[in-house]
Amino acid sequence: MSTTNQNNTISPENAWISRFAEPLNEQDGSQSSTKRALEGLCFAVKDNIDVAQVPTTAGCPDFRYTPLESAYVVNRLLEAGASLIGKTNLDQFACGLSGTRSPYGVVPNSFNPDYICGGSSSGSAYVVSTGQADFALGTDTAGSGRVPAGLNNIVGLKPSKGLLSTRGVVPAARSVDCVSIFARDVATAWRVFLAACAEDPEDPYARALTIERSSFPKALRVGIPDRCEWFDDHLSEACFRKAIDKIEALGATVDTINYAPLRQCAELLYESALVSERLEATENLVERNPDSLIKPVYEVLKRGTSFSPNDVFKAIQSLRSLERQSNVMWSSIDVLMVPTVPRHYLIESMIADPIELNRKLGYYTNFVNLLDFAAIAVPSSIRADGLPFGVTFIAPAGSDFRLAELGARFHEASQLSLGRTDQVLTEGVSIPRPPGSAKKSWVQIAVVGAHLRGMPLNWQLEACDARFIAESCTTPDYRLFALANTEPQKPGLVRVSPGQGQCITLEIWEMPISNLGSFVSQIPAPLGIGQIQTLGNGMVQGFLCEHYALQEARDITHFGGWRAYQECRAP
Repeated sequence: MSTTNQNNTISPENAWISRFAEPLNEQDGSQSSTKRALEGLCFAVKDNIDVAQVPTTAGCPDFRYTPLESAYVVNRLLEAGASLIGKTNLDQFACGLSGTRSPYGVVPNSFNPDYICGGSSSGSAYVVSTGQADFALGTDTAGSGRVPAGLNNIVGLKPSKGLLSTRGVVPAARSVDCVSIFARDVATAWRVFLAACAEDPEDPYARALTIERSSFPKALRVGIPDRCEWFDDHLSEACFRKAIDKIEALGATVDTINYAPLRQCAELLYESALVSERLEATENLVERNPDSLIKPVYEVLKRGTSFSPNDVFKAIQSLRSLERQSNVMWSSIDVLMVPTVPRHYLIESMIADPIELNRKLGYYTNFVNLLDFAAIAVPSSIRADGLPFGVTFIAPAGSDFRLAELGARFHEASQLSLGRTDQVLTEGVSIPRPPGSAKKSWVQIAVVGAHLRGMPLNWQLEACDARFIAESCTTPDYRLFALANTEPQKPGLVRVSPGQGQCITLEIWEMPISNLGSFVSQIPAPLGIGQIQTLGNGMVQGFLCEHYALQEARDITHFGGWRAYQECRAP
């Protein structure tokens, strides 16, 4: 096939495909003087996202069409008062992580034009890093909303799937596509997310996912890969060690997790029949007009035509198996921290070896959407060669608020300038909680034993859609006992006379009140639900024990809690 449409010119101007002479605004017809949430902010959108009456190319001139309506998410942002100033360059059909696969030219790194900007949302990241836009929309299937953020010292917010509508977005792999947000700081990215977040009734992949409204616990458990891969980039390796020190300084405990299932899952995205989903928007071009496609893009898409339906289902089964293996890590950690990219690549090197180097760029990103995780990429430091280094925090779907809050704390601790500008981060900016359900529809439960996080019966809480709220403790009026003849072993909490007890640690969870009955029905005697007086959280319903069961029980009050008792028993 021909590769004459590959454009290897390198220029900052390549960040834009179309820049508007006048910003597009949504006129507010009301007479209210109330300032809208994003008023005063200007933004750009990646050119695989529709803007009414503006051509969409997806990085392929032969694919070009002019939509009558804007994408749902674009309309949400315009209604919130933001001004749209243009559309940005991308790796063709969002197929790549380098920013070099476009007939509109190569977008350079904002810190050093010899290096890649990252993709596929290259233009969006560049215009945000250089201060041309306050924020920009990208898309993220394999890491396109995170890789260019990490390479350009900005924030890349990759929401849980289904929270931001993908209606009006050219699909890359529709079942895992996300609209992502670039900004120079987490607070701005989060403002944009709250304005854009709404369930779209016409998006088949939209979902009414409850966003966790509590913060990560103060005793934060951070996982890192047991084997990091740097592809011989020792500067990034050194920066990741500094990032570990930084998160520990914020009070976290860092431990390694088995990275093998995540790595194997990442390989499925392009190296299995799952790549066939990429043909939804491109199949006609692959078959009838391959000269329209950049060569490495064509090679990826053409491979998707070689798989049978049976291959697809085998790949899905492999994914489900790896998903079960991967989710084991959440019993021992609260959040996963990885390098956003393992190394920086020269543009010249990337063009010479586009497939293999692109694969390496996705080492820490490709698995996230396949496993239905949320993620946020944040700046961490500037390397000895002057190029940026960033990390990505990853947690289960629905953890978007928690990740934003943690990302903001980490970014503030980095004390970096914002993007490639001279702007400095405003300290102490809070991350507002997302709107939640009415409190009357939820009930709080205090757990002290086998239902604690990581304990054998915690699954019963999760099965009732419960969510962790906080760590707490009782008032000093309780005693704790290890009950005999229970499987798994359980504690019994009893209230005693003043001066006869001590504070016992516990966790407070919240569940829909409609699920309380089914949860309580699983509690065997001598345990039951009663009122527990806590320090700082008032009276909460929780597990109490009948006194008759204490005759053969061991008093373990002096341990201060069930988890401490279990740790002392461990060999």
